[in-house]
Amino acid sequence: MTHHDSTADAMTGPGGKPLGPSAVQPAESADLDTGPSPEDAALPPELAPAASTLFGDRLDLAAAYAELLVTDGVVRGLIGPREAPRIWDRHLLNCAAVAERIPSGATVLDVGSGAGLPGLVLSIARPDLTVTLIEPLARRTSFLIEVVERLGLAKSVRVFRGRADEAATGSSGRDPISGDVVTARAVAPLDRLAGWSLPLAVRGGRLLALKGSSAAAEIEEHTEVVARLGGGRPTLHLCGTGVIDPPTTVVEIVRERMVGPARAATNKRSRNGRTRRH
Repeated sequence: MTHHDSTADAMTGPGGKPLGPSAVQPAESADLDTGPSPEDAALPPELAPAASTLFGDRLDLAAAYAELLVTDGVVRGLIGPREAPRIWDRHLLNCAAVAERIPSGATVLDVGSGAGLPGLVLSIARPDLTVTLIEPLARRTSFLIEVVERLGLAKSVRVFRGRADEAATGSSGRDPISGDVVTARAVAPLDRLAGWSLPLAVRGGRLLALKGSSAAAEIEEHTEVVARLGGGRPTLHLCGTGVIDPPTTVVEIVRERMVGPARAATNKRSRNGRTRRH
């Protein structure tokens, strides 16, 4: 299945937004002279115990996804060739560890999914989850659709081409969507990310933001903004402790109040014919 950037609002399932940098840096043409190699997808022996713990009997499915990432994903510019040899420790295991923060049978919306990190990884590690990959760019949604089909995940994974606000409010005749858990990886600072993502969570649902070393500082800086958006105080968690090193840093925000996305101002005419802005 192929999509083109000129295709407007193509939807293959139920939500995303060009929210910021991709979780994995895009390929650079100068690095593609030798071409991507499937050998880069091989699971390093020292990581095999962790991979087995996190993926269980679906480890072969994770390996198939890894090969698609380091071959088609590199060729199509979704990940950089320098990331290919680190696809397991830096990306797959890092994402899979977040599954411990997700309740059984939850609906998960992955905002700014890009190459499917962490949404596709979570769907592989946790077949009990229903996952929607939210991504606005056609070349990325094309890749996601193909991967979902090739891995046989169509029953539990859907791809939504659009922005996060479109997913939350509905657009072009599409119904709004929401989920128990909203995930995002390397998307945006916490204040902006909360503004995009919390409207997608049901009341009592949560945002799980995969972060790096800046997580604690972001929590302190943006707690007040998060509260105005209806979120509780952000909490920091280390996922995969004792399984992967380093563990995955996750900022969790529970949606405590239903504060919807900001509405655009509208113009109305007064009785004297002048336009008033609201």
